[in-house]
Amino acid sequence: MNTPPSERLGTGTPRLSLNRWTFRTTAIQEFLEVAASHGIDAVGLWRQDVAEVGLDALRRRVDDAGLRVSSLCRGGFLTAAADADRAEALEDNRRAIDETAALGAPTLVLVVGGISREDKDIAGARSRVTEAIATLAPYAEERGVTLSLEPLHPMFAADRAVVSTLDQALDIAEASGSPAAGVVVDTYHVWWDPYLERAIKRAAAAERLWSYQVCDWNLPLAAEPLHSRGYMGDGYIDFPAITTMIREAGYTGDIEVEIFNEDVWATPADDAASIIAERFGQLVLPHA
Repeated sequence: MNTPPSERLGTGTPRLSLNRWTFRTTAIQEFLEVAASHGIDAVGLWRQDVAEVGLDALRRRVDDAGLRVSSLCRGGFLTAAADADRAEALEDNRRAIDETAALGAPTLVLVVGGISREDKDIAGARSRVTEAIATLAPYAEERGVTLSLEPLHPMFAADRAVVSTLDQALDIAEASGSPAAGVVVDTYHVWWDPYLERAIKRAAAAERLWSYQVCDWNLPLAAEPLHSRGYMGDGYIDFPAITTMIREAGYTGDIEVEIFNEDVWATPADDAASIIAERFGQLVLPHA
């Protein structure tokens, strides 16, 4: 019996996975076809794709294209103070865990959430995230998937993620007491951290390094700073150095290219995929 495409390791462009949001303005079917046409075997999907296409139909499309799902994005947003809001967030994350399992993806990426103008208690928000992950991790473990906590650059602490460093994310993952809680290293968000190498080693030693995502840090920052991500080599990040840290930590999984950039979105998908594959082959793969 043949192994379904979404459950086997890739044999095309080694290690490379295309994150769906790099091709945000491209229709999902075209995105899958472009990935396959470039010999790329894995894609990172978003829950918006599930909502648009339907869970079972999306899994069939991925399988029919001969692809695997490297991650599902995103869960999280676990900082609400009100009991009803926290219960709703937990239930939504359980649905996200179910979707991750149904797609055959190994991990769900979590952006933990920010704070409100009214409630400026960032320490309290982090505490609520810790409690929520401890609640969700056993459920993820039962479903056979992991939770990848994503630290975001500190400029996003107010509105998107009160967790800014890999060490903070690891503290929360370890506090869960579950082997299903871990971290994702996204170069855009952590390249600046002077303790990054130590934290990557810590994640590996704890067996909690679940995902590696790459894109560059471009200047000047866009009006929406999230859209300042760029093709590897266009900005300021030392990909050989960080990728070497990841390799030496023992990570052998998919490496997702996740770029939010208006110019990239305006580029024909086939052209953007060609640029990504070329830059990946020059700056990332030789050190992976």
